[in-house]
Amino acid sequence: MKKELTYKKAGVDIAAGERFVARIAPMAKRTFRKEVLSGLGSFGALFSLDLKNYKDPVLVSGTDGVGTKLRIAFMMNRHDTVGIDLVAMCVNDILTSGAEPLFFLDYFATGKLRSRDGTAVIRGIVKGCRESGCSLIGGETAEMPGFYREDEYDLSGFAVGIVDKDKLIDGSKIKAGDVLIGISSNGLHSNGYSLVRKIFFGKRKTGIDSYIPLLKTTLGKELLKPTKIYVKAFKSLRNRVLVKGMAHITGGGIPGNLPRIFPTGVCAHIQDRSWPVQPIFRMIQEAGSITDAEMRNIFNMGIGYIMVVSNSEREKTLTILKKTGYKAFIIGNTEEGGKSVRYS
Repeated sequence: MKKELTYKKAGVDIAAGERFVARIAPMAKRTFRKEVLSGLGSFGALFSLDLKNYKDPVLVSGTDGVGTKLRIAFMMNRHDTVGIDLVAMCVNDILTSGAEPLFFLDYFATGKLRSRDGTAVIRGIVKGCRESGCSLIGGETAEMPGFYREDEYDLSGFAVGIVDKDKLIDGSKIKAGDVLIGISSNGLHSNGYSLVRKIFFGKRKTGIDSYIPLLKTTLGKELLKPTKIYVKAFKSLRNRVLVKGMAHITGGGIPGNLPRIFPTGVCAHIQDRSWPVQPIFRMIQEAGSITDAEMRNIFNMGIGYIMVVSNSEREKTLTILKKTGYKAFIIGNTEEGGKSVRYS
């Protein structure tokens, strides 16, 4: 008798995938807003828009991943934080338009589905969704043997939000003399990890579990700090302060992200040393012999989000953000110029 070849023997366990969906469904349901009409497992996720509070609603969408930060999760065998990163990278982007996040979908691809690790990832996604007020209404789990290693996976996320057209924040109201409010990051967030790994694990041969006195924790725990979510920061200011523009500081740092929201004829003046820079950035710079300019062009340098407000509302903005639990600083101002950033 010839041995029968099955899909499971080829590396894809359909039954295990179904058990995984059943296991994570109750977690996802904890994120459901009242507008959610379907649960996990349907071919399509249904969301009924409640338009009573909108005159001319606009949907805002965004997608992103976690990048090579996932390699740190594999090295640490810790998977409960990268899901937060996934949500944060998506919702922080759509938030820059003034959009309220409504729902989120994830894509989880792996060489071999390991229920414990997958559940930890989803647990992080659920935590991120609850913090940002959006619903995890669907996703896709793909078991791809031979494409990914059995102990590895990749993540993508997709977020949709809503905002009234007349309340869209597009930076068009920004003018010279406005103030730049920087809100602190939670370390590296999800950018620059290809360089970070090359420095610490290639050049310096630092162990992932090495305790770093300067950081007051291990290297691995520092590098796995999840990306901060800024939804509550904006909600606390909405209808109280006129936020003219917002920038999510990701890959490219402040110079690569802030000018994207400026109208023609406006640039930024950043006051260097106007906020505390976390020790991890200094450690990276010294270990890699990296110039100041290169650091600014790669990392957030301690500022994960920037809001632009009028000078007359600077103190009110700082006070509200502080009461909401965010560390915020006046980091500079806008000037006449050509969509650029200068430091002094």
